[in-house]
Amino acid sequence: MSRTLSRGKIAGLGFVFLWFFAGGLAHFAKTDLEVSIMPPYMPWPRAAVLVSGVFELLGAFGIVYGPTRRAAGMGLLLLTIAVTPANIYMAQHPDRFHIPEWILIARLPLQLGLLALIAWSTSVWVARR
Repeated sequence: MSRTLSRGKIAGLGFVFLWFFAGGLAHFAKTDLEVSIMPPYMPWPRAAVLVSGVFELLGAFGIVYGPTRRAAGMGLLLLTIAVTPANIYMAQHPDRFHIPEWILIARLPLQLGLLALIAWSTSVWVARR
C-alpha cells in the first residue's frame, strides 16, 4: 500500500478532523446544550457527553498521525454510530431545538455519508499486510 495520500484523502481527513475537533470542543464549551440533545432514557447524560467529547478529540488527532489513523478511524466510526440516538431524538422532537426540522431530518442520511468518508479517508476497510 502506498504511503502517499491522494489529495482527495487529505481533503477527507481534513474534513473529518475539523468535524470531530469542533464537535469534541463543543462537548466542553457547550456541555449543557449537548446534554439537552441526549434522549431521556440514556443514563448519565453529562458523563456521556464529556466522555464522547474526549473520544471525538482523540479520534480527530488520531487520524492525523499515520500509524494511528486506521484505529482512530474505527473508533470514529463506532462513535458516530453511538451518537445516532441523539440525532434521532432531535429529529423526533424538533420543537425542543432551535434548528429547522428539515436539517434535523436531513442529518440522518448525511450521517451515512460521514461514515463512508471516515472509512474511506482512514482506510478502515483496507486489508493490512
